[in-house]
Amino acid sequence: MSTETPNSLGLNKPPKDTRVVVAMSGGVDSSVCAALLHEQGYDVIGVTLQLYDDAAAAGKAGKTCCAGQDIHDARRVAEARGFPHYVLNYETNFRESVIDDFADSYLRGETPIPCVKCNQTVKFRDLLKVAHDLGADCMATGHYIERRVDTQSGKATLHRAHDHGKDQSYFLFATTQEQLNFLRFPLGEWSKDKTREEATRLGLLTADKPDSQDICFVPDGDYAKIVKKMRPQAENPGDIVHEDGRVLGQHTGIIHYTIGQRRGLGIGGGREGANNPFYVIRIDAPANQVIVGPKESLARTVIYVDNCNWLVPNIPQDGVAINLKFRSVMKPVPARLIGGANGAAEIHLDTAQYGIAPGQAAVCYDKTRVIGGGWITGTGKSSTSLQANS
Repeated sequence: MSTETPNSLGLNKPPKDTRVVVAMSGGVDSSVCAALLHEQGYDVIGVTLQLYDDAAAAGKAGKTCCAGQDIHDARRVAEARGFPHYVLNYETNFRESVIDDFADSYLRGETPIPCVKCNQTVKFRDLLKVAHDLGADCMATGHYIERRVDTQSGKATLHRAHDHGKDQSYFLFATTQEQLNFLRFPLGEWSKDKTREEATRLGLLTADKPDSQDICFVPDGDYAKIVKKMRPQAENPGDIVHEDGRVLGQHTGIIHYTIGQRRGLGIGGGREGANNPFYVIRIDAPANQVIVGPKESLARTVIYVDNCNWLVPNIPQDGVAINLKFRSVMKPVPARLIGGANGAAEIHLDTAQYGIAPGQAAVCYDKTRVIGGGWITGTGKSSTSLQANS
């Protein structure tokens, strides 16, 4: 049976005949997403992926996701609202696709973003397969990001959330067009306050549950401890070197440093002649060195990216004007995107920026629309760079 008017999820079926798999992490956002769709009459199935089994992490209720108390909370929400809920053990997939990559990235002198890798692999690859296997018409998540359908092309497009303070588009840049066609984000036009109000109205036990603050498998924030446990060689000592070649001190492992870091360098006062502080400007993993220098040495106007994912047909080799985020919490800055071969591209910043770290993502926007992005492999300075933005 079909109807001429699409339902609220954009499908030409009555809600009762529309099966929606909802990814439930155990937090308030995904709980509201599932409960609201069920209230609207959709055939909802909640699915939670058990991604790790760590007693310490699981004990921090409301601070992590996909383990311990969070799985229990997702199950209780489903039971209370009356829709089915399944827990699937994906610990092996998560370890291989996310945690191993996280550790190896630090050994390469990078600053990884495991949440993007998790969305790219386990959640939007493995979980979508589960949704298809369950006969779902679409899969919904509680992410704060907008999905729109272009009236001319009929294709789904991805946009920053209405509430820019909660916008999660940076973490979802690797979503492919095929995945986007199947995904739905019911909370994209909401504020967090609105979500909590709905959770209270729906009587959900997660209504006042705190948001996740940490990387889920590093609940205490000590990522170095995780890396050391997995890769004991990560704490090989080496030199802290000034950009002019002077050895200033010793480090206990490059995993303790990231581009742009100023504090905790372990070189006394950490200042040079004019009393200006030192910053980490580069990490030379093959030489096992941390390179430091003044803040101006951090200024970069070119970003090199690889393994790109684009949600637009072609990136011109002569460039196109964009807005760019190279950190999740920053405001987008103007830049020019230049297409390259074999999944690579260059991004030329209108104004020099600081602390751009390999291993992070460079996410490109056309106004609010996410056009894609890639993984940062390196940075440079163009001969036409403008004055650095302090």
